[in-house]
Amino acid sequence: MKRLIEDASRYLMNTYSRYPLLLVKGRGTRVYDYDGKEYLDFVGGIAVNVLGHCHPRVVVAIQKQAQRLIHVSNLYHIEPQIRLARLIVENSFADRVFFCNSGAEANEAAIKLARRYGKDHFGQERYWIITAYNSFHGRTMATITATGQEKVRKGFEPLLPGFKYVPFDDIDALKDALDEKTCAVMLEPIQGEGGVRLPSQEYFKEVRSLCDETGTLLILDEVQTGMGRTGRLFAYEHYGIEPDIMTLAKGLGGGVPIGAMLAREDVAASFTPGTHASTFGGNPLVCQAALATIETLLEDDRYILRECERLGEYLINRLYKLQEEFSGIIVDIRGKGLMVGLELTRECQPIVRAAMERGLLINCTAGTTLRFTPPLTITEKDIDRALDILADIFWRLS
Repeated sequence: MKRLIEDASRYLMNTYSRYPLLLVKGRGTRVYDYDGKEYLDFVGGIAVNVLGHCHPRVVVAIQKQAQRLIHVSNLYHIEPQIRLARLIVENSFADRVFFCNSGAEANEAAIKLARRYGKDHFGQERYWIITAYNSFHGRTMATITATGQEKVRKGFEPLLPGFKYVPFDDIDALKDALDEKTCAVMLEPIQGEGGVRLPSQEYFKEVRSLCDETGTLLILDEVQTGMGRTGRLFAYEHYGIEPDIMTLAKGLGGGVPIGAMLAREDVAASFTPGTHASTFGGNPLVCQAALATIETLLEDDRYILRECERLGEYLINRLYKLQEEFSGIIVDIRGKGLMVGLELTRECQPIVRAAMERGLLINCTAGTTLRFTPPLTITEKDIDRALDILADIFWRLS
């Protein structure tokens, strides 16, 4: 393990602040390092492993498809891709789907489609997109520009023109920023990388109305919130609205890299052959994994999603009890389903490291917020164990 970690430092680009941990196996909510030590995983690949690690249904789907056909070009029809597109459309607002490889690519596609639609329907100057401060939309040039965090954009100037930012959950600021050059408003239903920040219940209804009044597209970035993470298949269902464009990735493939950009029929019509493409997007292998993932989420009257909502409430209630005991450390608790943030009075990286030593993997975001994004298949026992570990750490800090 030591040699492999040394080789990582030597051969890989230094783009991640990695922990000194090498994971080699995973089953359900547990992962195991090179020495066989077990860890309870509340990171879930950063909201990716919605069914846990190596879910049998996903594994079998990948094995069978790998023996049949791994990759062909999108110059030809691909059976698993067609079936996946139909399943997504039948369970969402959308009429059309474009497949790619990641959340950043899905958001890049959404930005391109929104600009193309704006020019098709309103003229060449209709290309501006409004996003929110503290948002996160990806690491490509377009998506770092869309991201409302200076630290993500710094050093990559000049950025792509045509973006402006407003405070999240501030409808008046959005009204002031929106004008005849605005083609789209792009928002996360819950700001994940921004610290698990939720809007007021009425915010998205007001945004939807404003977009309808002005002919502006509403893009929802559901890369992190989608695929059951909040207790609904898509987070927009909590707010009683539908977007015009939506992006997915992370949990879509149950662990394999796949992204998707969804749109209404009239919006999708602005993409024609040659306007956008992806060599690997929607290949047979990843689509078969995604089919197995979604079918599992939907079976038994969406049992996993209902359990996600229940267990999310259980987790949040347990965190409130923890806050009563450690009010000097815990500032706030926010979340929906199994996407929960615990804001602290101090930097949380030392707590992440202390938890890892005790066999719990958890993530820090926005500097002072612990983010809980475990598999949707966790149990109350898993939650109790995780919070017992955190309680022990907080007790030592207080």
